[in-house]
Amino acid sequence: MIYQGSCHCQAVRFQVETPAAVEIERCNCSVCRKSGYLHLIVPRSRFTLLAGEEHITTYTFNSGIAQHTFCKICGIKPFYTPRSNPDGIDVNLNCLDEMPAQVNIVEFDGQDWENNAHKLAHKSVEI
Repeated sequence: MIYQGSCHCQAVRFQVETPAAVEIERCNCSVCRKSGYLHLIVPRSRFTLLAGEEHITTYTFNSGIAQHTFCKICGIKPFYTPRSNPDGIDVNLNCLDEMPAQVNIVEFDGQDWENNAHKLAHKSVEI
């Protein structure tokens, strides 16, 4: 299935290819908890930026590996390059225009990221 999404003001638009049934992580780290981010990690080849590259700004912290991308206009983070899967893209499920038919939300302990990151490594592997 191909799903389209955007930031709030729709200046940044994208599409992502994923099955109709998806497993999503809800992370308890400080960034995800405060922003309400729901993680849909896919291989980079299944993500296409459709519009708005000029409206994207990036925030990094700690190791600098994760590239948190935000819309410069509305401030929403619709997707980013995650530290756990630097070869993939992590889409915020809340930014999709239409939800997948089946969503399974899994709790992820991002507060203890170093001991749990390996649980996400398979998400960006091409199948």
